[in-house]
Amino acid sequence: MRATATATARTARRRTLRVAAAALTAAAALSLTACSGSDTAAAKPAGRPGAAADAGGTGAAPEAGGTGSAAGAPGTAARPDNATSGSGGATSSRAGSGGAAPSRAGSGNGAAHSGGKSAFCRTGELAMEAVNSSPDQQVGDVTVRMTNKGSRTCSATGFAGVDLKDTDGTSAPVHRGGEQPRVTDLKPGDTATFSISYQVDASGDSLASPTHLIVTPPNETHSVSLKWPADALKLAGPYDDKIQVHPVGIAG
Repeated sequence: MRATATATARTARRRTLRVAAAALTAAAALSLTACSGSDTAAAKPAGRPGAAADAGGTGAAPEAGGTGSAAGAPGTAARPDNATSGSGGATSSRAGSGGAAPSRAGSGNGAAHSGGKSAFCRTGELAMEAVNSSPDQQVGDVTVRMTNKGSRTCSATGFAGVDLKDTDGTSAPVHRGGEQPRVTDLKPGDTATFSISYQVDASGDSLASPTHLIVTPPNETHSVSLKWPADALKLAGPYDDKIQVHPVGIAG
């Protein structure tokens, strides 16, 4: 009986030890899992700065791109063809082509040549004078003659700009007539004319008393001052749209 009891006790102890060992193993496994989880958790915060750095690096690219875009904006604004933006190289190419814009602006004279017209006459190439051309005592008319004293054929097509300067020092612009200008090319020595028509003062009460004509040839910016013809009929004031300048045409 004692032997049987002793064997039973040993078996129980073994089972107890096995259970305890199993419990310890399970506890150890749980501990390792917990440690692994905490390590993983600890690793994630460590990884976040790296991710932020990556994100920062990615964010820097748009900023750099934005800077490039901003730097390219003036070039884009300078493009005459309003082309869509492309690569930086394309922008540089367009910016380079933008430099051709001045030649395009200057190609207006070239277009005149290709259209069978001459380049416009410069003020310094023209000898000018104003003369009375009234056909009678009822119609006021002054004609300005422009002779090409240069060495090239040039165009005087269009309206001349004219201001009338009065004895009191004031000046007034002369309005254009409604005629359509004709092509007027002047060879060296040729003369073109334009006229200024006005109402004649029949009452003798007009205070308008022009002394000079300030003339700017068509398509020019430089002016010359011509004396108002002494024998011109008295101009009826005021200086308004009843005084008109007419287009330039070939004399005769």
